[in-house]
Amino acid sequence: MENKTSIQEMRTVDVKKYKLSADQLRWQCDPSLFDFDCTRDLAPLQEFIGQDRAIRAIDFGLSMSHEGYNIYVAGLTGTGKTSAVQKHIKKLLKEREASQQLKPPRDWCYLYCFADPDRPQILSLPQGRGKVLRGHIADLLQRLKEELAKAFSSEEYKSQKEKTVEGGQSQQQKLFEQISEEAQRQGFVFQMTPVGPALIPLQDGKPLSQEDYMALEEAVRKEVESRRGELLKRLQDTFEEARDIERKTAQKVQEADKAVANFTVSRLFEDLMKEYADSEQTQKYLSDLRSYTLNNLDMFKEKEEREQMVMGIPASQLMRGRDPFLPFSVNVFVDNSETSGPPVIVEPNPNYANIFGKTERRFLFGGYLSDHTMLKPGAFQLANGGYLLLSAIDVLSNPGVWPALKRTIKTKEARIEDPFEQYGLVMFQGLRPQPMPIDVKVLLIGDAWLYQYLAMYDEDFWEIFKVKADFDYEIDRSKENMMHYACFISGCCEKSGMRHFDKTAVAEVMEYASRLVADQEKLTSRFALIREVVQEAEYWAGKDGVELVLARHVEKAVEERFFRHNLPDERIREMIERGFIMVDVAGAEVGQVNGLSIYSLGDVAFGKPSRITCKTFLGRGGVINIERESQLSGRIHDKGVLILGGYMGWKYAQDAPLSLSASLCFEQSYEGVEGDSASSTELYALLSSLSSVPLKQNIAVTGSVNQKGEIQPIGGANQKIEGFYQVCKAKGLTGDQGVLIPALNVKNLMLRQEVVNAVRQGKFNIYAVRTVDEGIEVLTGLPAGKKKKDGAYPRGSINYLVDKRLKEMAKKLREFAGPARNN
Repeated sequence: MENKTSIQEMRTVDVKKYKLSADQLRWQCDPSLFDFDCTRDLAPLQEFIGQDRAIRAIDFGLSMSHEGYNIYVAGLTGTGKTSAVQKHIKKLLKEREASQQLKPPRDWCYLYCFADPDRPQILSLPQGRGKVLRGHIADLLQRLKEELAKAFSSEEYKSQKEKTVEGGQSQQQKLFEQISEEAQRQGFVFQMTPVGPALIPLQDGKPLSQEDYMALEEAVRKEVESRRGELLKRLQDTFEEARDIERKTAQKVQEADKAVANFTVSRLFEDLMKEYADSEQTQKYLSDLRSYTLNNLDMFKEKEEREQMVMGIPASQLMRGRDPFLPFSVNVFVDNSETSGPPVIVEPNPNYANIFGKTERRFLFGGYLSDHTMLKPGAFQLANGGYLLLSAIDVLSNPGVWPALKRTIKTKEARIEDPFEQYGLVMFQGLRPQPMPIDVKVLLIGDAWLYQYLAMYDEDFWEIFKVKADFDYEIDRSKENMMHYACFISGCCEKSGMRHFDKTAVAEVMEYASRLVADQEKLTSRFALIREVVQEAEYWAGKDGVELVLARHVEKAVEERFFRHNLPDERIREMIERGFIMVDVAGAEVGQVNGLSIYSLGDVAFGKPSRITCKTFLGRGGVINIERESQLSGRIHDKGVLILGGYMGWKYAQDAPLSLSASLCFEQSYEGVEGDSASSTELYALLSSLSSVPLKQNIAVTGSVNQKGEIQPIGGANQKIEGFYQVCKAKGLTGDQGVLIPALNVKNLMLRQEVVNAVRQGKFNIYAVRTVDEGIEVLTGLPAGKKKKDGAYPRGSINYLVDKRLKEMAKKLREFAGPARNN
């Protein structure tokens, strides 16, 4: 009775001092700050806003020519990382061009290797000379075909060749006539059979049949076989002499061919040798090609019969396996003839082949053919002498790319290799092209967490990416940055041919940019998101049929954007309204409070109220986290619950041990709970259960707490407030409903205009507190009570009731434990 009287007497706490005014809930951008009527009056933005740190890092990295000063560009998606990099590369190239420090990129060609056809040779030529060399060699081949064919088809050449061939054939004929006469003298006839030469015995001048031969006496047959053996030896010697005559005749024909072709070949090659006198490698290639031409003159002779074609390929070529004219093919591997300045390559799909090049193959008769003309460049080769921009997550997602990327940067050589070989798979006819020397500045674009991961776990990362360009996701809300924002909007309109924005629409965009970072003093630097809202607002202006985009069109774009994504939010709110999810927004309950959690579905985040309950009872088990016991709690949430024990001990157990058992539960929670933003909420429920003082159900709570009882800031304050507001609105606004937030989160408030208007009209309330004591006063209407000099709390205060209950529980626990010890 005494306690109830004290409680009634002390219900005098004025919680209005914790209320926030409507003006504190949202930064309102005053259109009069802008000295323009619409964005048509502004020049489009030509520079990046508020990214001085990242821009300085990019400038430094691009200007450093030492090894390893490649750049990792870190930041959230939509902060303009790729655009900033490309823009500053162009700026640097213009500066170098003005100071005549710009080196033109070189062309790169793959040539046939005469020593080893499976190892094509790389050739570097000045810009634009690759295609010229290919054209020169193609013209050379055409002229060789025409002039050599003409020389070999002349009557003089044919007559000389026939004379040489006939001379050799005549010598062979004499040899065979001599052996034939000798055979007849020995009683044999010399005949050519399908299986080779044969000596057949004669009898009475006629060849013996097999039957007649076998009918001869054995002694006669032995004598015949003896003579046949001697003749066969002489016949073998005769064939060797005939083959030697044939070789000499062919050699004479070849020498005659060279004599005929040498003048033409030398004259045609001499002109090219002079053209490329400054390239030692080209000179060697032309010299080898000339020798190859003189040693393979048959391919320039006209065929007497039309050669059979198989799948468009001469049958003789298929038999040899290679095109005889293949050495005349120049593969212009990297053609920079149309490139202005060092190349800037952005590879959107960095798989192995797209980055490092590949060898194409032609399937033919169950096998694969490849040659140096089938070598195709990757982004590394195309960017040689320039800059290569890659997505970090895409590079790491493609098998084998990251190790090969590191190896290429370290060795400064781009190798065309088959990635399948790394996994032990057998490939068909693999070429081993000569590596291409490279000098490329690599810019890897990704998130900050990925940078930290690579820096921590990859020991090579620091060696090859020594520069970090960190893009911030937010910028200061200064007048200068706001004008830059307006110029950015102007640029979006000009570039896409859209309607321009009046100053009220620009002000609304500013407020949306501030909401995106949940900070009244900041603006988002994720301009991709701003561009989307600008485009959508212009669409709604078009639906209205007006000339300029107005503030209401921006509001409409933001509302529609949220509506398209918040179906899960509506479904949860509907379940609360229908009572399937139990949430009270009126009355008061002991040990029960409405907590607020944030749901992030990737494309949208929204707040949801959850009932949190606490039950206390005798024991020494401490605070039991039911979520943890059921393995539905994350580490940070577990830490938050453990902090409650520290706070309780510091606050109430300075002169006596803390004897307490309490269970905390997120009711109707069937998935994981993470974060410490509900730790203050859980503490309020615990204090209510101990003091038996009910908590207001019309006020939802969010906020983290430390062991000193200070309320710490949390994330998602706007979504949490709006989530509880929508539930209260669905169940009926009463004017005493609201949300309790940390005072340190006030600057993070950028609430939707509907909530701000409800607070302004007294239909909804936002309270901001700095300590647990302030929060418990808002939730109970009772004073928390400050400890007096004697260590006691004022009678009837929350802390007094909690302290009193804890001492009673400790006493009962000792009384209960006493008999047990005696037993």
